[in-house]
Amino acid sequence: MAASRRWFHPNISGQQAEKLLMEKGQDWSFLARPSSTEGAYTLSIRRNGEVTHIKIQNTGDSYDLYGGETFATLSELVQYYMENQEQLKEKNGTVIKLKYPMASVDPTPERWFHGHLTGREAENLLREKGKNSSFLVRESQSKPGDFVISVKCEDKVTHVKIRCQGNQYDVGGGEKFDSLTELVEHYKKSPMVETSGTVVYIKHQLQQAEFVGMRYSREKGSRPENKAKNRYKNILPYDYTRVLLTDGNEDLGTDYINANYITWTDDDQLIEPKRKYIATQGPLPGTMLDFYRMIWQEGSRVIINLARITERGKTQINIYWPTEEENSEKLFIFESQADSSGRKEFISQYRVKLISETGDKTYIRREMLLSKEDKDGKGHMGINNLLESLPSPGPVVVHCRFGFSHLLNMLL
Repeated sequence: MAASRRWFHPNISGQQAEKLLMEKGQDWSFLARPSSTEGAYTLSIRRNGEVTHIKIQNTGDSYDLYGGETFATLSELVQYYMENQEQLKEKNGTVIKLKYPMASVDPTPERWFHGHLTGREAENLLREKGKNSSFLVRESQSKPGDFVISVKCEDKVTHVKIRCQGNQYDVGGGEKFDSLTELVEHYKKSPMVETSGTVVYIKHQLQQAEFVGMRYSREKGSRPENKAKNRYKNILPYDYTRVLLTDGNEDLGTDYINANYITWTDDDQLIEPKRKYIATQGPLPGTMLDFYRMIWQEGSRVIINLARITERGKTQINIYWPTEEENSEKLFIFESQADSSGRKEFISQYRVKLISETGDKTYIRREMLLSKEDKDGKGHMGINNLLESLPSPGPVVVHCRFGFSHLLNMLL
């Protein structure tokens, strides 16, 4: 069973957090809560007999503590500082430890509540164990304090966001309920209707006891020889689906790149997907060659960049494609190409030819202009439609600035 994010308290103030930590906690007990600033969060930590509050910055697509390590989700931030006790420091160098999570009460005792389950895990679980109209409820990955109903509808899994505002719950409008249980019981009797007109029935609860753990190893990315190849310490590829660079050596780490294959299965057996994808992080200066080794090995012809090159004056993606001034480089031949699709979401399109002693290969690189909705995971249909429309004999390589786990939240 996926672990619940019990350290998050969605409905308490700073004063209430202090009272709770002082009465029931000990030094290095902590909790996370919504900040007084909308969209932001705060860590409240007891130490030396008092409570310290640290604001968590939320840029819309990442979280950090006053300019430190950057994380794709709030859970990853907390997990990192719990596992790395000496890394969280005040400006004067004093260490702050996250040792003892102050547990919140689950919003419901119902067994259809699966706590901190990802969208991908929910889909796998429903496809493997569920039937039509089977459902579960989980914590929202993108907005702590909110929840999601994941429902199996014929040949797909639909995710419906549940908002929690002022201790009441709703599904984006309409009737409000005083508890998560009341909301679920209501929609078991009265089906939901998507904006597309699709009717969503929730009938068969998928209970926690039916969950077969899906905890996959990420050991290869943690090895000393591979650590420097990861943009973020906590975003690593899963070992069982990672891309192996076949011209490298596992013992030396030269077979490693932070990238995973993405494929889909039906309910009963593996099927040949219409298209394969490779989800990866944006290349680092030290992994540029590995990136092109992967492109060459996989025969990929299309690369989709889902991150802005710069944001708020800060570089987010290292330039891995050649400029016109670099035409003399043996690795590349660069040809600028206008986008004839007429799509406004494209900033630019390039055609790049890779040169080697054994032959030439050409790929197309496109930049997508993401709106705020895309970053929140609400505008993913445009991305999926784009990927479906692209002809490619090899896997489509898709990357944002983070890597596999964050990219799945955007695509799925």
